[in-house]
Amino acid sequence: MSIHVDTTPALRAVGQGNAAPAGTIPQQRGLLVAEVDDVVPGVALDDEPEIELAAVVVLPEVPSQRGAQPAPEVTELWVAYKATGERVHRDALILHYASLVTAVAGRVGMRLPATVEQADLVSYGMFGLIDAIEKYQLDRSVKFESYASSRIRGAIIDELRAMDWVPRSVRTKARSLDRAFAELEATLHRAPNEAELAAHLGVPVSDLRAVCSQLSTSNLAALDELLGGEDRAGGVSLGDTLCDDRIMDPAGTLADAETAHLLSRAIEQLGERERIVVVLYYYEGMTLAEIGRVLGVTESRISQMHTAAMTRLRTRLTEAERY
Repeated sequence: MSIHVDTTPALRAVGQGNAAPAGTIPQQRGLLVAEVDDVVPGVALDDEPEIELAAVVVLPEVPSQRGAQPAPEVTELWVAYKATGERVHRDALILHYASLVTAVAGRVGMRLPATVEQADLVSYGMFGLIDAIEKYQLDRSVKFESYASSRIRGAIIDELRAMDWVPRSVRTKARSLDRAFAELEATLHRAPNEAELAAHLGVPVSDLRAVCSQLSTSNLAALDELLGGEDRAGGVSLGDTLCDDRIMDPAGTLADAETAHLLSRAIEQLGERERIVVVLYYYEGMTLAEIGRVLGVTESRISQMHTAAMTRLRTRLTEAERY
């Protein structure tokens, strides 16, 4: 049984002279052979020769904006940008390769703490992508994705190092200490002590303690960060676990001082005899009968004066809180 296969589209895909589109690397070996059994099991070609297809990666078109004309092919964009240097072609290339920045930022972010935002990594990588587009040369047999990935990753790492206030030497010591701790823990099946860590690293115990002292100041934590993750209901923040019951509450201390200031001003506005009653009763600790003998009045009269003074003080404090 003979089956006719039109090889013209496949040959056109390969192109004349095995020329690959700009921005790709032609495969040097491993030409893909069309296996008939993979297409129609049990049927072999009798008349048609074996077809060899070069594995060429064809880049998709740049996604066009709604309402605009379809964008040219990426190869044409590269040629046009390198020939003219117009910004519109560069912007189209940036939009086309933006997904590459997201992929590289995702791989880099897997090894970073959760405090580093993924959006920040993408923004750092965009500068690397722009630099890669401007410096890429079409006559080099280097795939742009491979070249740009290295530049994007480098831009992200450079920006992270620029923002890191901890010296790189301290970060290197921290990684060495973590590796040594993990190796000893796997060997000893327990947590190693200082002497074992120092012997494994080949340094004195005093130097190991100095390194640990440096590392203790290199980690930052947000006081409002919930322990156990953001999704944990009713979580406790780190700041809630750091309070010292032996120290007075600063907010309460400030409120008490403000109340005492307002109270002293309110007492000054009382009448003379009422002010004497308040001072002798609350500051001197005298009883109402003793205050009555001092002022030459009865105890019941002192009680009336005390009640009137408390009413005026309460009214003035309430008015002061409103303003």
